[in-house]
Amino acid sequence: MEPRSAARLRSELQLSLTSGVGPRIRAGLLKVFGDFAAIERASPGQLRAVPGIGAGLANEMVRVRESSLADRVLQQCRQDGIEILLVDESGYPPLLTEIPDPPALLYRRGDWVENDGLAVAIVGSRRASAYGRRTAERFGRELGAAGVTVASGLARGVDAAAHRGALAAGGRTIAILGSGVANIYPPENADLANEITRRGSLLSEFPPARPPKSGAFPRRNRIITGISLGVIVIEASARSGALISARHAMEQNREVFAVPGRIDNDLAQGCHQLIRDGAKLVESLDHVIEELGPLAHPVSTDAGDAIRQPRELQLNELERAVLNAVQLDPTAIDDVIHDSGLNTPQVLATVSVLEMRRLIKRFSSGFIARV
Repeated sequence: MEPRSAARLRSELQLSLTSGVGPRIRAGLLKVFGDFAAIERASPGQLRAVPGIGAGLANEMVRVRESSLADRVLQQCRQDGIEILLVDESGYPPLLTEIPDPPALLYRRGDWVENDGLAVAIVGSRRASAYGRRTAERFGRELGAAGVTVASGLARGVDAAAHRGALAAGGRTIAILGSGVANIYPPENADLANEITRRGSLLSEFPPARPPKSGAFPRRNRIITGISLGVIVIEASARSGALISARHAMEQNREVFAVPGRIDNDLAQGCHQLIRDGAKLVESLDHVIEELGPLAHPVSTDAGDAIRQPRELQLNELERAVLNAVQLDPTAIDDVIHDSGLNTPQVLATVSVLEMRRLIKRFSSGFIARV
């Protein structure tokens, strides 16, 4: 992929601002024309050579290209401190690149840190009960306190409660919007959105001023799960949009968790169906952390520790010291004792704990290795 330039950024913007051009059409354009400069020069007739592009879409692409729309969006981003992320650049969320249809372009208010690669989504009903809001806030708070970033959609009910829980714990949270990042919906969450930008970020694939549209929210949901290791569903009716998020998560090979409710509560029906379909029933943070497997992209915490599995976040100082002394290749116990600075009984006892937590494996020859 060609590196970013002003011309390439403008080309990407023009494509993203053209109704009807999504990841599949974009990929087809690059396959036919090779680069963005050639796409810029293409006539309507040449554009129609791309599968999926008819006369109407070709003319619309040329109309957007010849308008000042992309320049106006760029100017607003500069004025409002909004970053534009391209799918093949380093600032783009790594996990999101793994889904089948990642957005070619994202708008971001706030920041992204490496530890945001340890994200878990919390979704649920906009009309959540008091119990649902309390549960979402508790999971958000516990995840945030453990060092896990909370992802959600800034909606009323479960989403807002999850964001608030993470912030209350001093943790990080990411809100993915079905509107532009400069057009907060619902409007009563504008203050919450501003707080999120100070301890996380707002993300959207839609232009900054775009108002919310009903069809945008299913698209938004795939990003919520795409940037996350797993998704927790809290209160969802049988027809809830949260179930769309759960389906996206399953298709993206993410873990799906569901919090059970009362059998006579309509808002529990969706969660119970997910559990019947194989989602993990969860009642606490421990249930979530234990199910999350090794990270495809290890991340570093604020303390500088390299995290390869989310359950490492629950280690105490002694356990962390021993684990840090164990390599991915088989490591002699004597080397672990020396490198950790601990005495032999402490190391041997801790090795047993780490083995039970499935963080290391033991070899019969007196060697151990990280899993």
